[in-house]
Amino acid sequence: MPPFDVITTGRVGVDLYPQQVGVPLADVQTFAKYLGGTATNVAVQAARLGSSAAVVTKVGDDPFGPFVRAALERFGVDPRWVGTDPKLRTPIVFCEVHPPDDFPLLFYREPKAPDMNLTISDFDLDAVRQAGLFWVTGTGLSDEPSRSTVLELLEDRRQAAGPDVLTILDLDYRPMFWNSAEEARGCVQRALERVTIAVGNQEEVEVAVGERDPRRAAAALLDFGLKLAVVKRGGEGVLAATRSEVIDVPPIQLEVLNGLGAGDAFGGALAHALVHGWEVERALALANAAGAVAASRLACADDFATLEELEPRIKQRTHA
Repeated sequence: MPPFDVITTGRVGVDLYPQQVGVPLADVQTFAKYLGGTATNVAVQAARLGSSAAVVTKVGDDPFGPFVRAALERFGVDPRWVGTDPKLRTPIVFCEVHPPDDFPLLFYREPKAPDMNLTISDFDLDAVRQAGLFWVTGTGLSDEPSRSTVLELLEDRRQAAGPDVLTILDLDYRPMFWNSAEEARGCVQRALERVTIAVGNQEEVEVAVGERDPRRAAAALLDFGLKLAVVKRGGEGVLAATRSEVIDVPPIQLEVLNGLGAGDAFGGALAHALVHGWEVERALALANAAGAVAASRLACADDFATLEELEPRIKQRTHA
């Protein structure tokens, strides 16, 4: 089998989204069940756009495990590396939906999420080395053994594939998973030394490098030896920097319904574009469009856009 275009590793779970918008959890009457988890959603969006994709993660020994695997297959993501932890439960996440910018989350990942128990033996190292793009998340650095596993994978891929390989760290800072921002910064910076691309919003880059201003943050990220630093600015678009240029991509204006999936859709589209050799500005335009469309819809993976839906938007932006 040829190498995968995209392999991700990190969170998986079941999202329970309210079917009533603008009400607190206490007043929600009905929920719908969706596939969730940042790394999982990134793989789904990449697959939706045409990349061959797989995710390495773990579920619990419960009825939600088969749901996760079946959903991945339905979305075109290879589930072969979705393991089962016999002692833990598949994580569940509840959310509230208050457009345009308030989407509080309630995570059920205690006493520990199975995806935080990933060890090096859960990975096909040759597949990771050969993948066109490998995507890891900051949350995967928040606890052991996942932290050591991720760092070892990054170092192994760097040694095997060379300095120009596409390896992305999604900064993915979730305060509830860390003891402190300082702890997160130390762990994230160890990973930054081993990747070639970093992606995060302004809060995440501030935690990572102590800079919130997009240009200064991007410059600080590049100082770790990165080829590309991407700073998402929400309603103001996205700024990206390479060693030779700074690219400022304006936002796409769509009415927001649920912004929770926007970052994951952005990431999956960026991964797809980069692994297929798109130039950076066009890749960012695709990612921006994917994020905007996701934010205009209720679900995450189920509602991610296809390339046919996104192409008219990026042609308008890039005159491609």
